[in-house]
Amino acid sequence: MSGNNLPSLNRNYLESELLGTELADFPAEILDYPEKVLQIGEGNFLRAFVDWMFHTMNKKGIFKGRTVVVQPIREGRISNLNDQDGLYTLYLRGIENGEEVNKKEIMTAISRGIESYAQWKEFLKLAENPEIEFVVSNTTEAGIAYNEKDQLSDTPPESYPGKLTAYLYHRYQTFNGAHDKGMVILPVELIDRNGDNLKRIILQLAEDWNLEAGFSEWIKKSNHFLNTLVDRIVTGYPFNEIEELEAELGYHDQNLDTGEIFHLWVIEGDESLKEKLPFHKAGLNVKWVDDLTPYRTTKVRILNGAHTSTVPISYLAGIDLVRDAVNDELVGEFIKQAVFEDIIPTLDTDKEELEDFASKIFERFKNPYIDHKWLDISLNSTSKFKTRVL
Repeated sequence: MSGNNLPSLNRNYLESELLGTELADFPAEILDYPEKVLQIGEGNFLRAFVDWMFHTMNKKGIFKGRTVVVQPIREGRISNLNDQDGLYTLYLRGIENGEEVNKKEIMTAISRGIESYAQWKEFLKLAENPEIEFVVSNTTEAGIAYNEKDQLSDTPPESYPGKLTAYLYHRYQTFNGAHDKGMVILPVELIDRNGDNLKRIILQLAEDWNLEAGFSEWIKKSNHFLNTLVDRIVTGYPFNEIEELEAELGYHDQNLDTGEIFHLWVIEGDESLKEKLPFHKAGLNVKWVDDLTPYRTTKVRILNGAHTSTVPISYLAGIDLVRDAVNDELVGEFIKQAVFEDIIPTLDTDKEELEDFASKIFERFKNPYIDHKWLDISLNSTSKFKTRVL
């Protein structure tokens, strides 16, 4: 049966056909939890990482909150998400403890989607909701950037920081600068010091727009801009497998998402915030730390360093994929020696923790569901060699 002849995933179909099954083993009440998170970005990564985490907490009755997803650019997939009432299936596949794992579940964390350009007033109105305390974002590495052309009167400002500044100013005005109405802001864009950079740009825009000094003070003292580091390979919509997967599921899902099993979120921030976002109580691999620099160094040196140092050898050996190199008797041994004997001894972190991380890296490299090509990794690899290897 083709996808066109299958029923579409939406709330009605979920409640009538799927609740209580392996795909939807959760109580119906989690579909009606209040909105607590503003999410800027509706792409595959956030849905397979952050929204998966909120769904996991909700299932355990811990967080009890949902995300409102905002499309920050003109074109996106918000209409597709709304067509399915924010629901989508997530496949997490890979190697875990030496065993091949294939998990699938319907995600329920997203309440609805908003288009920032077509629904700007509705976007600003979210700032009036006292229960929305958190912002998460992924607008690509280019998203956290200063745009001197942005104006408060724009509907909306072009940049993500411009939109967020307007949102926060509306919240500041709505609640008369109340300290307890500040927000916890967690950008996951892959740039160094992402929270610090976002805060700096917002303060610059507040100055550009001649907003009152009280607003800037409120930004500094009442809002938490947290630097974060994320790690999970998300492979997105499985174009080559979709007919097979939908036949297996028994329904059509235009928002189906895929990723690996491994996940890590390192958040640099006050541990008191840990109770507001109790990921640890759901068994999620989220670390609250005073300084995420060692974690960034570990990831860059071990994961990226193993990649970069192996590119020329794999190329000369005629090996195209990462997993084939790891499984190769000669090249696989080279990678292990490079990581465990050359890279790990240079890192100033607990050796046992480093070796555990490295072991998980090798399981990730062997993932049969991810065709990671050395040719893609080789892009600019010479310029990356100093940062990742030396």
